Amino acid sequence: MTNLLEIHILEYFGKWYYFLALLIVILIFVAIYDVFVQKSHTILHNFPVVGHFRYWLEKIGPELRQYIVANNREELPFNRSQRSWVYASSKKQNNYQGFGTDQDLKSPGHAFIKPNLFPFRPDEQQEKPKSIPCAKVIGEYNNRKRPFRPKSIINISAMSYGSLSAKAQESLNKGAMAAGCYHNTGEGGLSPYHSFGADVVFHFGTGYFGVRDKDGNLSVDKMVEMVNKNPFVRAIEIKLSQGAKPGKGGVLPAAKITAEIAAIRGVEIGKDVLSPAYHSAFSTLEEMFDLIEEIAEKTGLPVGIKSAVGKMNMWHKLANLMKERNTGPDFITIDGGEGGTGAAPPSFANHVALPFNYAFAKVYKVFLEAELTERIVFVGSGKLGFPSSAITAFAMGVDCINVAREAMLAIGCIQSLICQTNHCPAGIATQSKWLQNGIDPSLKSERFKNYIHTISKEILEITNACGYEHPSQLLSTDVELSMGDNNLTKTLEEAYGYVKQPVAFENISKLMSCPHIGGQDGK
Repeated sequence: MTNLLEIHILEYFGKWYYFLALLIVILIFVAIYDVFVQKSHTILHNFPVVGHFRYWLEKIGPELRQYIVANNREELPFNRSQRSWVYASSKKQNNYQGFGTDQDLKSPGHAFIKPNLFPFRPDEQQEKPKSIPCAKVIGEYNNRKRPFRPKSIINISAMSYGSLSAKAQESLNKGAMAAGCYHNTGEGGLSPYHSFGADVVFHFGTGYFGVRDKDGNLSVDKMVEMVNKNPFVRAIEIKLSQGAKPGKGGVLPAAKITAEIAAIRGVEIGKDVLSPAYHSAFSTLEEMFDLIEEIAEKTGLPVGIKSAVGKMNMWHKLANLMKERNTGPDFITIDGGEGGTGAAPPSFANHVALPFNYAFAKVYKVFLEAELTERIVFVGSGKLGFPSSAITAFAMGVDCINVAREAMLAIGCIQSLICQTNHCPAGIATQSKWLQNGIDPSLKSERFKNYIHTISKEILEITNACGYEHPSQLLSTDVELSMGDNNLTKTLEEAYGYVKQPVAFENISKLMSCPHIGGQDGK
């Protein structure tokens, strides 16, 4: 028995020494390669073998910080507390917090929403709406043939099929239909995955994807054909620039271009798709106005513009031209310079264009001084998909809010920050069939619907706490900002230098009965 045990022990250690010897040989070969063969990495040359650990740790550093090192309020663009709120809301889990706030209430820019002594008391006989309709009708002032009142004040921002996967777009569209919000196509064209029943805003940029001729120029005739075939398209949005990279063209890498995407966009498969930094269909505001009127007349739809904000001279000229011609864009989407789903060089994402609050305040002030605010539906975009941020935006003058990254979080985005690589682990920002297979559109669409219903519910509850029925009634005196110094706090009116123009409003029931409300024919 003893001899048999000794034999097993010797066999075990013999195998152990064998593997150890093999490991040593491998490490010697790696060291030789690091020192004498590879020339790319100084660290590996100077510290063979162990230098690899530095690169491995660097690679997994974001994950280590995200899940272990950073606290609930440290991360950007969305911290753990924000992401957890979206996840819990989308899953109908408890999204409350106990034991008070963990935020520094005295930090500069912190918003304080001012409740009324007596909250607004809704009609107990009236069913609480799960979506809050927009207080304005898009295209009403300019007498468009098919004006449009969004059924929800929270909607999906421009994210194209190509940058997002087919199953992600399907999930968002089905969720938008259930929640009552519209789905912006992004500049990649109208795809089958935008066609599951939600209202759609068709968005085009300098590449004119989906509505371009064989030379890559805009074809209004193709746009008319597309609108006639798809009556769920309720508005047209012209992208002048986006917050991620204003003034710079975009690139969709060849690796992300499938045969289907190439057919939808009208481009060649296997080649990078480039969007210029400028439009070929117009180069002046006057030409842009002419194009807006041509599209509106031929399609019957409201037409608006989307832009990040920098120099203000063109905005002043835009307002003056609207007064002179008594026409112009039906809606204006202001995109914050915080960036978004579009991949961009850090120099653009970090420094080019103003953040949303500063940008919107400057633009709104221009149209307020020109007495044009009642003619335009203002859409805000830029990390506004949280109740307090949305309330602040409405108090500044926003009529609707578009959400992009928050929508992605609701359907499973984990903020891995590799959208530009085609290796999104959640299957959302990738064209990999394998990675997309992890998305169940029936489940994810339900989660997106839950997120929209939850944020709408909380916005309405805060609005009622302030003494109003609809967020459009919020005033620029209803929110104060911490100044972080001896000025203590200032109202939005004092901080940004204008008084928001009140929006005409009777009650939510009347908005819901509007013949142009989203989800109806609207003709």
